[in-house]
Amino acid sequence: MASLTNIRIALIQMTVGKNKLENVARARKMISEAKQKGCNLVVLPECFNSPYGTKYFGEYSEEIPNGETCIALSKAAKENEVFLVGGSIPEKDNGKLFNTCTIWNPQGSLVGKYSKIHLFDIDIPGGVTFKESDSLSPGKNISVIDVGACKIGIGICYDLRFHELATIYKDLGVDLLLYPGAFNMTTGPLHWEHLIKARAVDNQVFAAGICGARDDSADYVAWGHSVLIDPWGKVVSKAGAEETTLIADIDLNVCKAIREQIPIRKQRRTDLYETLYKGKVQEGRKNCVISIRSGL
Repeated sequence: MASLTNIRIALIQMTVGKNKLENVARARKMISEAKQKGCNLVVLPECFNSPYGTKYFGEYSEEIPNGETCIALSKAAKENEVFLVGGSIPEKDNGKLFNTCTIWNPQGSLVGKYSKIHLFDIDIPGGVTFKESDSLSPGKNISVIDVGACKIGIGICYDLRFHELATIYKDLGVDLLLYPGAFNMTTGPLHWEHLIKARAVDNQVFAAGICGARDDSADYVAWGHSVLIDPWGKVVSKAGAEETTLIADIDLNVCKAIREQIPIRKQRRTDLYETLYKGKVQEGRKNCVISIRSGL
């Protein structure tokens, strides 16, 4: 596990119901099954322990890292000796709620967390109306996690639409972007895969969207179709709508080759434009204030 140049990743597209204990138990079972198939990096979907909806976030929220879901994730990572990206759960912190992803190493230690920074507030006539800000607060920092030789950047669902976030991650040396999500039946068919491809190609990285399985009886129906895209924009693996686990091998040498063949990172006109990050970057358990300018 010390030098993961080649990664076997599992994207878990699981069914999420209203029973938190059952949701967490299902996640643990699917994590174990992924380990049995040789995976060393496992990723869960957004809100995997809770139905997706503002009326549920408060009821299902927990403190991190001492809540029951985090305790279960820590045990699952340690028992299976995998890096575990815990999709997201509703987090309770100082009287506020956040949509937060936790990241665990094979020893079961929390090595990073990321709270969704762009809240899903939209109104599409004839489609979907949703306002996360009715209950959630936005995060303020980004998170870069070292998984052996690979650096991973995390976004959650709606964050996928903001290319600046992916650009900042690229400048921090990320090779793999992970977006636990819950795109709906309006935007999912139109935008989900296109946006993941755009983030991969624009930044010459692998990018994955990890969605919950579709449940037509749910208040909010997720699109499903979890997918992994390579830096060329090719689909490595893609799911349908049903509960499943996508397993794929990631060769980081592909990133290096593409960056040498099409050297856009060296060709950016930073004398004319730049992307400036003003927040904090969490690397492992350390927070540091930095200024990142695209291409520098």
